Parts: sequence; C-alpha cells; structure tokens
Amino acid sequence: MKSNNPTHYLLLIMCLSVWTSVARAQPKKEDFVRAVDQIAKYVSGPMMDEKGRSRCDYNLTEGKWYEYEVPWHTGQAVNALLAAYKQTGNKKYLDAAIKGGNYWAGLEIKDHPVLKGMVDARHGDSIGEDFIVFATVSDGTPGIYELSRVTKNDKYAKVATSAADWMLKNMYDAEKGICYDNIDAKTGEVLKENSPFWKNKAEQTLFDVSRPNTEGWLFKDAFEFSGDTKFKDAFINLCNSLIEKQGPEGVWMSFMPNFAEATSFHPRFSLWYAESLIQAFKLTNDKKYLDAAARTAQVFANAQQKDGTIFYDNYLNGRQPDKGSVTGSASALAGIVWIQLSQNGYKQFDQNIERSATWLLNNRYAENHPDPNLRGAVLETRTRFRKGKVWLTNRDTGSIFAIRFLVDYIGYKFK
Repeated sequence: MKSNNPTHYLLLIMCLSVWTSVARAQPKKEDFVRAVDQIAKYVSGPMMDEKGRSRCDYNLTEGKWYEYEVPWHTGQAVNALLAAYKQTGNKKYLDAAIKGGNYWAGLEIKDHPVLKGMVDARHGDSIGEDFIVFATVSDGTPGIYELSRVTKNDKYAKVATSAADWMLKNMYDAEKGICYDNIDAKTGEVLKENSPFWKNKAEQTLFDVSRPNTEGWLFKDAFEFSGDTKFKDAFINLCNSLIEKQGPEGVWMSFMPNFAEATSFHPRFSLWYAESLIQAFKLTNDKKYLDAAARTAQVFANAQQKDGTIFYDNYLNGRQPDKGSVTGSASALAGIVWIQLSQNGYKQFDQNIERSATWLLNNRYAENHPDPNLRGAVLETRTRFRKGKVWLTNRDTGSIFAIRFLVDYIGYKFK
C-alpha cells in the first residue's frame, strides 16, 4: 500500500542518507593495504638509521631521536617490515629488513670468555649500557627467525639459536619455571639476587630478578629451527609456569612492568605473554593455552575505549586510565591477539578488532607532515619527566605493531 504521508518519505530519505554515508565510510581492503605501505615507508625510512637500527623514540619538542633498547626495537621492526613485504611485494621493505637483521646478527659475541655465543643486546635507557636483558633478546627474535625463513639464509636463525642455547644453559631454571632477567655485560654474570631495575629496593625476591620470560617464544623458534627438543621442553615448561602465575584478573601483576601496589598494568607486557601462549597452543594443540590467553585479552578489551584507543597506564581497581600517553601499539598488539583468538573460536573480541582497525587508520601522521621524522607514522605518544622537563615522544612501537596488525587484519577481514 502506498503512503501519501510526506513524513514517511522524509524518514525514508533520511534512512537512505544515513545508510549511504555509513556504507561510504566503510574502509576497503585497498585502504588497509595503502596504510601498510605508508607505515612501512616510514619504518624503513626515517625510523631506521644507516646501520639498520631502529632510532626508537622521537622527542617531539626537541626534534631529536633517542635510543631505547635498540636490539629489541630493531628485531621488532624487522618482523614488521617482513609482514609489509609479504603484503605489498615491495622489495625495499625486504632490503630494510635484511639491513636490520644484519645489525642484529652482528651483535653475536665471539670472543668473551663467558658470553661467547650470546648476543650483546644491551638494554640502555634507565639501567644504562652495562646490562643485557633476557627479553631485549627474546622479544626481538621472531623477526630474526622470520628473516631466515623469508630469505632462506640460516645466518640469522643460527645467531638467535646460539643466543637461545646460552640463555637456556645460564638463565633458565626449570624447577622454578623462570628465566633470570639480567646479565652483567662486562663479566657475563647472571644476576640472581639483585636487578638494576630495582636500584632502590634493598630486599629483592625471585620475581624481582626473574620472570617466565616467554616473550618472543625464542625457545619455540629455536626448537623448530634446530630440532633440539630441549628448547621445546623449556618453552612448554615456561608456558605452564605462565598459566600458574597468571593472576585471577588475567594479567601477571607479580612481574615488572606491571605494578601490583598501584594495580597498574603495562599496555603490552601481558599481551606478549598471551601471544606466546597462543604459540604454545600451536605447538601442542592444548586449549588451556588459548583459554589463558583469552583471559588476558579480555583485560585489554575492557581497557580499550569506544573509539579504539588504549592508553599507556591502565588500572585494575576502577581508576580511570592516564590519558597523557596514547599507545597505538597496544591497540595493534591487542588486535593481533584478538584476531588469533577469534580465528580459534573466541568471537567475543570481534568488535574490539574492528575498533583497532578503525583507530589505526585514523590515527597516523600525514605523509606530507611538516616534520619528515613523523611522516606516515602511527600515533604512539609517551609522556615522561626527564632532565628537568617534560619528555614527550612519539615512539616507533606504534608503527611497528600497526603493520603487523593491519596485515593480519587484511587476511582476517578480506578472505
């Protein structure tokens, strides 16, 4: 039956108008591919120095770069660039990844009486250049192993596996289910009683100097490369320890950089553990690892704002997040974990995935930005107080994890 009521026509026109605008607003596959290319251009360009190292933190007020845990950041950049290369086919990104991999492999220690076979991956920043940190090595290695797989050149994986072997022999405690965090870079001593991260803490416990340390799943990659089951056994043992030590809220508040007293949790740390648990599932097909990862993923789903933002400082006690630092890498890394869980049946995170995708498209510096050190980068602000002034940086991590998420999202969304 036809209606002669003009209000009905007006409502119909309004609905069609809204539907059309929403339809037009929906990003297409090429929008995400273009974003991958633009961000990878930044990562392989102004973000990397002539040696292939990540420049890390860009001070926005000074217009200067500052190093921060360079081996870790470079290994992560290599992983991102390889993802961009596989998505776009642009060989410049592969060449940049190789350059970064050559720097990383060049850290191999060949002549130290204690550290021979390890890599000289010094942390820097607040603890200085005197210490090698377990996670600085391990969480940079996924890109190193991937580089060997992509290039068919075992050089990179051999160096990483040599380091894994040293760390297994010297830093791993199977009974306690941990790996010690720090090595004195001069003497090669593994620090088992005091951590440089807790300089002002007189009495330090086991969890102050060690963690399960599964970030980067180094021992899993070492097993798959070498075939040596000692690496597999250690990885599974550490992942089991990780589940045992996971708090009821889904994150690991006993370990820095989470802080139990403040109930604050780091925007990426627990996600790295969750990602390693998903890798344990891939190795064993045991769903308990996915369930544990999903508990972590839910914490970050709760922390994500409606527009997709995740801030740096978040709390379990109901306190509102500190909005002084916007962490694009958290939106991306959480999205990477959410996608993997969704693909394994955990569909409760699908809306969060879409929020991250939208956020990463919308929160990037323009390609024609007046500052060439920011062109194409993803927003990742970190506000600290150093040297008597506000230390405002845009960090490389936002762009690194954004590439990985966007490539995964393209495969997840546009099958």
